[in-house]
Amino acid sequence: MNAAARIRREKVRIQAATMFEALETTAQIASELRVSEKSVREWRRRWAAGGAQALASSGPGGSDCKLSDDQLKQLAEVLDEGPVAQGWVDARWTLARVAEVTERCFGVSYTLRGVSYLLHRIGYSQQVPTRRAIERDPEAIASWHRRRWPSVRG
Repeated sequence: MNAAARIRREKVRIQAATMFEALETTAQIASELRVSEKSVREWRRRWAAGGAQALASSGPGGSDCKLSDDQLKQLAEVLDEGPVAQGWVDARWTLARVAEVTERCFGVSYTLRGVSYLLHRIGYSQQVPTRRAIERDPEAIASWHRRRWPSVRG
């Protein structure tokens, strides 16, 4: 979750605190704030124990990244070069390959799930590439479409 979303959620919890003070019911609060009653009950328990401060955001979740900002940039550059540049025969990154590259380049090991989070953090998304031959010649394909396709199509 990004910082803006965390702030937005914290504001909702603080609104709930003012509603707790006004003695509104759990159902009313959940309906008005468009959240689950379970969340409201949890917030009410925290509010009763520590006031509105207990509903403040505790910051971003999860552990700190094992790679520095510079290393993340270097990793992105390595990924952009493609897996063939790193010694694999096909042009497809897998989580296991990225984990291996991360260990090889930076001496840092990640689980596959950790690699998935790492890639998401630096802006990559999961994509399944269309299978294309490495020998593919885009100019020859374009030429075929211009010259042959009209006669094939009829």
